[in-house]
Amino acid sequence: MQGVAFALHAAALIATPLRRRGARAGLASAVVTGLAAATTAACVRRWGAPRAAAAFGAVGVGTTVLEHVGSTRGVPFGRYAYTGALRPSLRGVPAIVPLAWFAMAAPAREAAHAALGERSSRLRRIGLGAAYLTAWDLFLDPQMVGEGYWRWARRGRYRGIPVSNFAGWLVASAAVMAVLEVALPLRPGDAPEGTLVGGYAWMATMETVGFARYFGDPLVAAVGGAAMVPAA
Repeated sequence: MQGVAFALHAAALIATPLRRRGARAGLASAVVTGLAAATTAACVRRWGAPRAAAAFGAVGVGTTVLEHVGSTRGVPFGRYAYTGALRPSLRGVPAIVPLAWFAMAAPAREAAHAALGERSSRLRRIGLGAAYLTAWDLFLDPQMVGEGYWRWARRGRYRGIPVSNFAGWLVASAAVMAVLEVALPLRPGDAPEGTLVGGYAWMATMETVGFARYFGDPLVAAVGGAAMVPAA
């Protein structure tokens, strides 16, 4: 299951820059859905189906509410709005958005656990995992805004993204990490889940190469790569 899901994700990810901008929404859904399925399968294998389902459900519901509030009230990310290009949606939030949160949250938490080593603890994993997940948004937001999937009310200095977005991501990511600590607990001495750590490294590598070589944006490649690759 995990291998098939990841293969579908990888095929869609590699195909994305080969299609013209404006015709990639279907591929974006395939990229996220495949990665979310692979992440879920890894969690099922490590923690069992009930805990994996609880983590998936809690993160999915929580981030759907968060994105609805964010896109209607501007809290905690700043004022932005979805364009309707990504479908289906629930109360204005594209369905793949909460999937994307979970798809990368578990890999970010496990990458943080691996990086911390013997110093790994619940609070440290929450803090570092939140930073690792926010690092991914240094790639995600410029790409999704560039594709026309959402728009910011006021342009920021980083490819049109305001600093408030990343501050909001850090806070929201910490909340997501806290949920994972409850739903997918780690005991002292537990080894990181290797395929989830590998998934974080995969995205760090592919996003860096993609922006440097195919999307023609060396700034995002450098900034996002500097944040994600050392973590990976």
